[in-house]
Amino acid sequence: MITLTSDFGLKDPYVAEMKGVILTINPQATIIDITHTVEKFNIREGAFVLVSAAPYFPKDTIHLAVIDPDVGTGRRSIIIQTKRDFFVGPDNGVLMLAAQNHGIEHLYEISNPKFMLPKVSSTFHGRDVFAPAAAHLDKGVKPSEFGPEITKVAAPKFGSVERRNGSLIGEVWHIDDFGNIIINISQKDLPQNRVVNVKLPGVLQNISFGKTYAQAKPHEPLALIGSHGFLEIALNQGNAAEKFHAKVGDKIEVSTE
Repeated sequence: MITLTSDFGLKDPYVAEMKGVILTINPQATIIDITHTVEKFNIREGAFVLVSAAPYFPKDTIHLAVIDPDVGTGRRSIIIQTKRDFFVGPDNGVLMLAAQNHGIEHLYEISNPKFMLPKVSSTFHGRDVFAPAAAHLDKGVKPSEFGPEITKVAAPKFGSVERRNGSLIGEVWHIDDFGNIIINISQKDLPQNRVVNVKLPGVLQNISFGKTYAQAKPHEPLALIGSHGFLEIALNQGNAAEKFHAKVGDKIEVSTE
């Protein structure tokens, strides 16, 4: 099984071209779209989507993710082999959080032209490099055949949580389609409590901690651990991001009473 995650959108033929390449190489491939509406060039959002979705796919799934603002530059193309699956894409951090969660075993650079399209565009490695790699992996080609094993890859420039004076300093990782503010503070970092103090740019508010959205009155905020295992600030039947003027990348300070 091959999953696809990208910022390509659905207006243009890019996603279809990738699928066409995969199916030409491996007509038996099963292709699952995770999403193609990641915000353009937003590696952070792509990483969140991948780390949230990947655990629910079967063992040996190949996750192909293309959020690639540096396509055509010196950044490498890589395959990450974990204890349960594979990740294919650019070496810019988009794959790493999900791969680390599954236990990284080997890292390989994709450099063997045998497993690329004959003509590689400098602007569309998703079609010409990553899609062929995923298709050949799915057919049983060993990861080591794609290129040399490497030891270092780009570390994500996001995802870390700092502890300071009893507070957790994180950041807004994702805003979902309901306007829920998803923060890179995980359940293990923050024991569930009755109240959390949340400080966003220009906003300082005590918010009750709950387990379900309906525990708050309509249009009242609450904090909870979402289905993905990360802290959310939500507004019952409303849009928390609009209420608190939050955007992806905002620093956020959280403490408990």
